[in-house]
Amino acid sequence: MTGELLTRHEPERVEGRIYRFWEEGKLFHTEPDRPGEPYTIVIPPPNVTAELHMGHALNNTLQDVLIRMRRMQGRNTLWMPGTDHAGIATQNVVERELASEGLHRRDVGRRQFVERVWQWREQYGDRIINQLKRLGCSCDWDRERFTMDEGLSRAVLETFIRLHEKGLIYRGKYIVNWCPRCRTALSDIEVEHEEHEGHLWYIRYPLRDDPGRYVTVATTRPETMLGDTAVAVHPADLRYADLIGRTLSLPILGRELPVIADTWVDRAFGTGAVKVTPAHDPNDFVLARRHDLPGVVVIDEDGNMTLEAGEQYEGMDRFECREALVEDLRARDELEKIEPHVHSVGHCYRCHTVVEPYLSDQWYVKVGPLAQKAVQATREGRVKFHPERWQDFYLSWLEDARDWCISRQIWWGHRLPVYYCESCEQPVVAREQPERCPSCDGTKLRQDEDVLDTWFSSALWPFSTLGWPDGTPELDRYYPTDTLVTDRGIIYFWVARMVMLGMEFMGREPFSDVYIHGTILDEQGRKMSKSLGNGIDPVDMIARYGADAVRFSLVMLATEGQDLKLSESKFEMGRNFANKIWNAGRFVLMNLADGAAGSAEPGLAERAFEDRWILSRLQHAVESVTDCLDAFRTHEAAQTLYDFFWHEFCDWYLEIVKPRLDGKDGAAARQTLVHVLDASLRLLHPFLPFVTEELWQHLKERAGEAGLPAAEAMDREALIVAAWPQSHPVDRDVETEDQMTLLQDVVRATRNVRKEKGIRDRAAVLVTLATPDAPTDALIERHLDFLLRMANLEGLTHGVQATKPPRCATSVVGTIELFLHLEGHIDIEAERTRLGKQQADVERRIEAAEAALHNTAFLSNAPDDVVQQKMGRAEELRAQLTKIIQNLADLD
Repeated sequence: MTGELLTRHEPERVEGRIYRFWEEGKLFHTEPDRPGEPYTIVIPPPNVTAELHMGHALNNTLQDVLIRMRRMQGRNTLWMPGTDHAGIATQNVVERELASEGLHRRDVGRRQFVERVWQWREQYGDRIINQLKRLGCSCDWDRERFTMDEGLSRAVLETFIRLHEKGLIYRGKYIVNWCPRCRTALSDIEVEHEEHEGHLWYIRYPLRDDPGRYVTVATTRPETMLGDTAVAVHPADLRYADLIGRTLSLPILGRELPVIADTWVDRAFGTGAVKVTPAHDPNDFVLARRHDLPGVVVIDEDGNMTLEAGEQYEGMDRFECREALVEDLRARDELEKIEPHVHSVGHCYRCHTVVEPYLSDQWYVKVGPLAQKAVQATREGRVKFHPERWQDFYLSWLEDARDWCISRQIWWGHRLPVYYCESCEQPVVAREQPERCPSCDGTKLRQDEDVLDTWFSSALWPFSTLGWPDGTPELDRYYPTDTLVTDRGIIYFWVARMVMLGMEFMGREPFSDVYIHGTILDEQGRKMSKSLGNGIDPVDMIARYGADAVRFSLVMLATEGQDLKLSESKFEMGRNFANKIWNAGRFVLMNLADGAAGSAEPGLAERAFEDRWILSRLQHAVESVTDCLDAFRTHEAAQTLYDFFWHEFCDWYLEIVKPRLDGKDGAAARQTLVHVLDASLRLLHPFLPFVTEELWQHLKERAGEAGLPAAEAMDREALIVAAWPQSHPVDRDVETEDQMTLLQDVVRATRNVRKEKGIRDRAAVLVTLATPDAPTDALIERHLDFLLRMANLEGLTHGVQATKPPRCATSVVGTIELFLHLEGHIDIEAERTRLGKQQADVERRIEAAEAALHNTAFLSNAPDDVVQQKMGRAEELRAQLTKIIQNLADLD
């Protein structure tokens, strides 16, 4: 598989080949009888209509990081993949196809339409699966499920039947959220609310027996007044005390409306008198039940006005009717005034149409009894949220959740197992169509036209995908699952419902940990959307930068639960890191010559100073990365690896060790290089699986050819199933780390002073170090060669009694004073003249700034932010002056 190692990192030539290697080797697949403690993740099933977006890319990368680490730890890992049938979304797609042919779904009929959807699914349903593979997702694709496959459909049927038998599913006539475009009911959490700049229309309702007197009512939806059946006031509102029990006349239509009293009325809203429209407002519906008021439906399923709204408005679109009605009220002098009013308006989460409250027969799940078990599981710590703050968010919804409307008036989905007798109209819930009605023995029964809410089947996902309602080895082995990774946006839609139904049917919570990640926004902090045109296509980014770069960049940006602002340039960081890994790996591989390995690895105490240091830092990385991933701090784990590999291994260790590779100590240096590279590739693999697998395969081959002892640990066929690095506290050498930190600080300080003084990097300089004590001085002496080479020094003198030589720049490194000799590197007199002029200029500017700050008129009239800006600038100038004076002193 290895072939020839490319001279540079070319993801497009590596990633496809590596993924085929994993798939052909069945390295993603598992079986229940395999050894190892199980670790299971069920994928949040993407809609079958979906194409990979950045939210998918982040979510699935995080899942893959966790599953790859656990697989390498020897766990029996199952990452269950699949897709959701996405009822409304998929139906909309196919309806648009029909519309392009001049057809409506009613033209082709239900059976042919559903067949058409299945054909669409066969043609396009694998699109997002193939895109997830390009991302590197290591799902067990042999187990891929679909929410409408035969097994999951049986699970949905069984769930409905059992809940109905327990009285937890019922049919009722209630106000629902209705989408006129999709022509279906929506649950509360399928409605997205947005602030709208609307209006309040103040309408006069005359008294029936005294037309010259009226009650003014304010409304945000004047068209619904045509369905009014009462006007309500607060019983303690003295303004209307004499009107309670009297009758008003509905403008335009003349319908009699009683004035009723109810404490629900908000006296501060509008005029304190509110219209009651039971068929088109959920609060009015509840109020009407208390007062035995009728409901009049004036808006139909298509959002058009009914005959009950009056002949002059029948057939009008609801918003068209609003305009006509307002004009009619104005003409009749029954419109008192119109005021601007900002209010929240519900929209369909799929098509963004304004939702209409609508009175209709629907099927519901009683949430209360199910929610109690879910709340208990969380309060007892059996379901934990990461970050923890999302737990309260989740619990607050569960503890106040309304019953769940589960029927949808569409054709694509799981059809309700409900049958109506044509003789007595009684509903019959059954697994199969009954031959006779159990109520009247009638033989003509028709199935309910509605289908179940998509989230009903999704709520069963953690156990239905494992074979439930049958008892299967997979169900016994992998349920409950371990981790759910999801966006906060579907905590209500999906997480809560999975816990409720998992507790109900399995008696156990469906997962123990819920890892909530942030939402991806654009650079300006806006949600990515087609309408804004601000989306970034992850498939394009993979083609441009490579999957590893996309994955690592997203994880690095995904701090704990926080939203992340994304631009295409952010992927350059991931690409640069992947290139760094490639180049470092290639450097190590090029230095593994046959016969140059040595026979055995030396003990830790026998190793060179820099070897002990890098092995200790490696051990720190192993411990830190493992702990972070265990705690779902993936960003922190990625940052730790980035810092270790780029800065400690590449920037320092590789530079330090290069001279040793051709010397007598070359064998020990190579052994350390191979050991650290091997462990690093293992740690990096969950984040950047392709580049690490490719390099590891070459390292395994070369290490074996070179006879390195480390080759014995590379005994697996692939890095994806190689062992995760273990914690070996004995390898930690804090003393060596502290000593190296001091030496690095000396090098950094020298480089910084060189840069400040404008001395070229390649120019060798003289440095004097004044050390605080004999042990520190001895440390400097032992590592003199290291300092000379890494800081590019012409010479270095040091001592406890060392004093500052003339014409030196000074820096402090902990308890060490560093003096960099300037003679021969800059023109001393020219520099003194330049700094003198700069000092005079800064002093003038300080004087001007301070004059303004002592000017009473300026302080009184200038805005606070301008004054603060002036004060800040004065502080900056004083700091500049201090630095200039120090630089002048350095020249003496």
